Amino acid sequence: MTEVLSAVSLFMAAFWLGACPFSVWVGQWLLGKDIREYGDGNPGAANVFRAGDRRAGLLALTLDVAKGFPFVFLAHSLSGFPPQVAMAVGLSAILGHAFSPFLRLKGGKAIAVTFGVLLALPQHELLAIFIIFILVGFLCIEPDAWTVMLAPSGSLAYLVVARGNQWESLFMLGVLAVFAVKQYDSLKTMPRFRLKPIEWCK
Repeated sequence: MTEVLSAVSLFMAAFWLGACPFSVWVGQWLLGKDIREYGDGNPGAANVFRAGDRRAGLLALTLDVAKGFPFVFLAHSLSGFPPQVAMAVGLSAILGHAFSPFLRLKGGKAIAVTFGVLLALPQHELLAIFIIFILVGFLCIEPDAWTVMLAPSGSLAYLVVARGNQWESLFMLGVLAVFAVKQYDSLKTMPRFRLKPIEWCK
């Protein structure tokens, strides 16, 4: 019973920390601006940069990544829970960011917080695979929404084929679902291959 309560506490703590819209707050407190009035209107660090301050943007990005880390790390390193609990805690943080109660459920795209979660998980291969697919998408695919979607979908395909771990696959499927919901409108534009790597090799 105590372990169940501890796990539930971690889920809730991760969700509420993930829900903290640090990029919006940095924009308000340091820039006196609503970053949702810039760029694509997303309450994420990219629009802090677009609002015109690199240092504030770096601070917002750092905070958005960092909030995905502590409770996931706590779940697997200090609490002795099995890996699937840590992954569920990570997914709670991602959901908190994407559907923040502080922003009337209109949270960010959850890319930065996902990096924080992957940094905290002991399965470091997940982070490496995710980064590889992000880079491949950045170099080869447009619009950016499809680049973002390639990371969890490519990672999921790899996990299913090469590792066969059901918990890792379910975790990445959850990430994919959140990303798909947040990118839904942008995904209506069909992806295009842009051959950027070939251009760079000339």
